[in-house]
Amino acid sequence: MAGSASEMTLSEARALLGVKASASAVEIRQAFRAAAKAAHPDRSGGADEAFRRVVAAYRQLEPAAHSLERARDSEPLKPRSRASQLTITPVMAWGGGAVEHTTADGRTLRIRLPVGLRNGDIVRAGDDKLEVTIRGQDGMLVRGDDLWITVTVPPRTLEEGGRVPVVTPIGRRILWVTKKAGERRLLRAPGLGLPARGRHPDGCLFVRLAPKLGPLDSAARTLLRRFTAAWAA
Repeated sequence: MAGSASEMTLSEARALLGVKASASAVEIRQAFRAAAKAAHPDRSGGADEAFRRVVAAYRQLEPAAHSLERARDSEPLKPRSRASQLTITPVMAWGGGAVEHTTADGRTLRIRLPVGLRNGDIVRAGDDKLEVTIRGQDGMLVRGDDLWITVTVPPRTLEEGGRVPVVTPIGRRILWVTKKAGERRLLRAPGLGLPARGRHPDGCLFVRLAPKLGPLDSAARTLLRRFTAAWAA
């Protein structure tokens, strides 16, 4: 039998090494090492002719494999489909709700949102993927699992501590301001942030304390009305 690479076809070379037409250069090299080891004259069952044909097959296939890989590398990458954006409020992230979405083909779908959505979550509307973005509203923000709001309190409460009414997703709550919290101007209420969902635990409610003289501001009252409406829906 002939042993030169020029006298061996690609299909014969692949059959000899046991590789597919789509085999990479690494796969061909691994197959060659295994075949060469088995056909080596110094091993039992090996022979000079068999070893020469293994070498010839490798020399025939290696350039073809590199050419195939270069051709694959030169192919333009297909753009990945990106999810459309779905912007919701912190109230909707906390309690869920229904929104409408117009698909690419012009259909208007009503989506029922689950409770506890986070930034970056994906919801589906028909065949469309929508990536959730939670936009702050009425002074309330979402950071990770947590809700952040700002409440105005009398300066005396910041200095001496005391009770502070705070609008939370489950209604109006009275939180206690310690002297340390007053100095930091920050309260943390565990379990009053976004509800647990999937791998996310219950979040916390962080309350920034801003000094103010006078009655409860209208923004806080507006928040209370919105949360009450969301809870009753």
